[in-house]
Amino acid sequence: MKKLIVISLLFVLFSSFNTKKPQSSWIRINQLGYSVKGQKVAVWASKSGERIKTFRIVDSATNKTVYKEKAGRAYGEYGPFKETYRLNFTALTSPGTYYVESENVRSPYFKISGTVYSGLADFALRYMRQQRSGFNPYLKDSCHTNDGYTMYGPMPDSTIIDVSGGWHDASDYLQYSTTSANATYHLLAAYRDFPAVFGDQHLANGLNGSNGTADVLDEAKWGLEWLLKMHPKEDWLFNQLADDRDHMSFRLPTDDLVDYGMGKGKARPVYFASGKPQGLKKHKNRATGVASIAGKFASAFALASQIYNKQDNDLAGVFRQKALSAYKLGLNKPGVSQTAPHGAPYFYEEDNWVDDMELGSAALYQLTGQSEYYQKAYDFGKQETVTPWMGADTARHYQWYPFHNFGHYELAKRSEGQQREQLIAYYREGIERVWKKSQNNGFYRGVPFIWCSNNLTTSFAIQCFLYRELSGDNTYIELEQASFDWLFGVNPWGTSMVYGMPAHGDTPADPHSALTAKYKYPVDGGLIDGPVYGSIYNNLIGITLYQPDEYAQFQSKLVVYHDDYGDYSTNEPTMDGTASLIYLLAAKEKESREVARPKK
Repeated sequence: MKKLIVISLLFVLFSSFNTKKPQSSWIRINQLGYSVKGQKVAVWASKSGERIKTFRIVDSATNKTVYKEKAGRAYGEYGPFKETYRLNFTALTSPGTYYVESENVRSPYFKISGTVYSGLADFALRYMRQQRSGFNPYLKDSCHTNDGYTMYGPMPDSTIIDVSGGWHDASDYLQYSTTSANATYHLLAAYRDFPAVFGDQHLANGLNGSNGTADVLDEAKWGLEWLLKMHPKEDWLFNQLADDRDHMSFRLPTDDLVDYGMGKGKARPVYFASGKPQGLKKHKNRATGVASIAGKFASAFALASQIYNKQDNDLAGVFRQKALSAYKLGLNKPGVSQTAPHGAPYFYEEDNWVDDMELGSAALYQLTGQSEYYQKAYDFGKQETVTPWMGADTARHYQWYPFHNFGHYELAKRSEGQQREQLIAYYREGIERVWKKSQNNGFYRGVPFIWCSNNLTTSFAIQCFLYRELSGDNTYIELEQASFDWLFGVNPWGTSMVYGMPAHGDTPADPHSALTAKYKYPVDGGLIDGPVYGSIYNNLIGITLYQPDEYAQFQSKLVVYHDDYGDYSTNEPTMDGTASLIYLLAAKEKESREVARPKK
């Protein structure tokens, strides 16, 4: 009997020593790493509510502490966590590989380096090439070559015109002028502002090779060529190609057999920007004009004309004329041109247009030097000083688009005195609105968790960067970095929001994409939609999770994210979000290189 008791006691002791206590605290880091002299913050988060006093940075090779600091302020609850801290180690500038540790909780390894962001903008271009319609270099085949037949135009419905080309908008195969023009502008601006960070590893058609042109400019030109087709005449402007009849099943774009009716075979409908509500079934948009799309066309064409002026005078002249004619349409038909729904109630509900016309005016002023465009740009800018989602808790899908106003920056660059200061103040006011919502949570999160929240986050980081460029004011630099860090792991789930970036990290593996879900093709560089409010997720149509949720312990009533192809609301990559990210990554690479360069 005594022997049995002893054995039982030993079993209990052995079991207690070998039962691992469930993890309740985590340290979130930017998985890309940190630049040498840039902001460096990790977030310590606990589900148990415990508190910490200090943290340390440890060299991963030697396990020696290289930096130790107080943990600082306890920020309290956020999402699934009961306690959070921002662990700031910006003062550590020695290149190396490290981890953060506090109270026996370790972060993953990360690097501090002057080249930590090198090549990332080019990597994200992989997704843009993969999204090409017409000839697709990833699949080395063509798709949607019969587009399309017209609807709502001045010509008879079902008139065949050539609008093949461009980019698929997301994991479906719809194509929108509003997102394509905005994406094209970001790519052109990235080439103009950061030419040194881009390589030349691909031909104009996207296949491997070198053609003497930076890949980012090749990609922008692909977008421009499609925009030319969508604005074929001075008074013709098309807004959308295909509609939600596309949402039939997962398939490759080269195997797209969706029949849109009308006896047009594989041709898809192309919607004319009429300036009036559209929708072929019971659901209609609320279009009021054309300016929102015309302004985007004008800005992309005007910037293209500036860039190509020294490379191809004839092409620059074409872009100039298209910029002027699109801009005229915007003046003649003020208002918004929303995308058209069909069977489902979802569409891009863009409700603002003066920001687009401000950017179009500013781009034309840069191109022509004519003061009338400057004055129009300034007047448009005064009508929407702050992009309305900034400081708001929610918004409808793409209600305030683009998600930051490039026009303030482009005009301020050519302004002086009070007008320049006023334009800079517009940016500062928007940033301050987000800061007021951010400053009391550990992730510095003030961006609403609406559909495509990652796109808003990317745009907000760009606005913060542009503000610093114009003003030299570093007041919001940690908030800017927090937005960037959020995209790459400093978030409740500890995951990057970009497929395959970084290669060694926790990144999306099961996005809402036929390429991966059905064919196991990677969507390298694609920025996914991002987290949404739990209230949004619970009310969306047709969402089913097909795998166990590996982030289940980090979901909350506030916000959810699922790496599951069944969740189109949080895990679908988008073309325009990725194009904006390319601009941001290029800016980060240039800045990282500059601060890391040794002084002579």
